[in-house]
Amino acid sequence: MEKAKDIKLVILDVDGVMTDGRIVIDDNGLEQRNFDIKDGFGVVALQMTGVDVAIITSKKSGAVRHRAEELKIKHFHEGIKKKTEPYEVMLKEMNITDAQVAYVGDDLVDLSMMKRVGFPVAVADAVDEVREAAVYVTKARGGYGAVREVAELILKAQGKWDKILSKI
Repeated sequence: MEKAKDIKLVILDVDGVMTDGRIVIDDNGLEQRNFDIKDGFGVVALQMTGVDVAIITSKKSGAVRHRAEELKIKHFHEGIKKKTEPYEVMLKEMNITDAQVAYVGDDLVDLSMMKRVGFPVAVADAVDEVREAAVYVTKARGGYGAVREVAELILKAQGKWDKILSKI
């Protein structure tokens, strides 16, 4: 995958990408989300090889904030209504271009970002419009290894996957 070779930043949506999109709300109003452990390794592997990872999500959630901290994701933006605003800041701070960014999405709110980046990715269970805007559609559904699949694809395209395997 030629477009994956120059990726310096991978931006992830949360609900439906890092999770299966379901939110459990208990009797006390506390929300819970499920994250895939293999996706977590994919995020760590990207960062180990110098590819930054960012989360841009429209919601605010303690669970997501904790997951981002656990994975040491430096670029964490929550409660964002217009995802392109923190994106523009990250481009300037990192001195990179749209072509060097991958975005993984699943729903209509992700289309503005997918139209900007060089490597737009849809998870397997994304809505039709997002799948059509993607240059790659994962085999895995959101919350079930889609992020790991994207990480492996990028790292293999960049010749960095063997470096990860040698450290295990």
